[in-house]
Amino acid sequence: MKKTLILVVAFSITFSLGFAFNSFLTKSNSTEPTLRKVTGIGGIFFKCKDPKKLRAWYETNLGFNTNQYGAVFEWRQGADTTKKGFTQWSPFNEKTKYFEPSTKDFMINYRVENLEELMAQLKMNGVTITDTIETVEYGKFVHIMDIEGNKIELWEPNDSEFEKLGVQIGAKTTK
Repeated sequence: MKKTLILVVAFSITFSLGFAFNSFLTKSNSTEPTLRKVTGIGGIFFKCKDPKKLRAWYETNLGFNTNQYGAVFEWRQGADTTKKGFTQWSPFNEKTKYFEPSTKDFMINYRVENLEELMAQLKMNGVTITDTIETVEYGKFVHIMDIEGNKIELWEPNDSEFEKLGVQIGAKTTK
């Protein structure tokens, strides 16, 4: 009985010391800010022969609520379900120059936080940045290239303003 009690006390002390030490390490590292990079897909853009016809096909056959730019998917943010998020789907004319300098037929838009901080980190990592940050009511944008020549659009969204813009142009979201 005495041995059991000593073992229980020893394990309890060891566990407590380990927990305290781990908490100390975690707290000391938490002073370093962690840069949250991509938070989701902001849009999918691709080239096609006839964007208008393709938008109509997707509306008829897959139920997309399309507008002159494509379709907008509305969803709820995981970190705070009271907030909406949006993902843009846009077919572009096959002759568009918007994807340049990439020669690919698609471009992905990623939602990010703290675009300025992310850009500083990308510059330090030698990532090719094709333009400067553009700020509009519904967010901030910049374009980069990945190592295989795919142009990527980074978007720090302002979802409430993006939603207002959709209402302004009479666009319905696809839910």
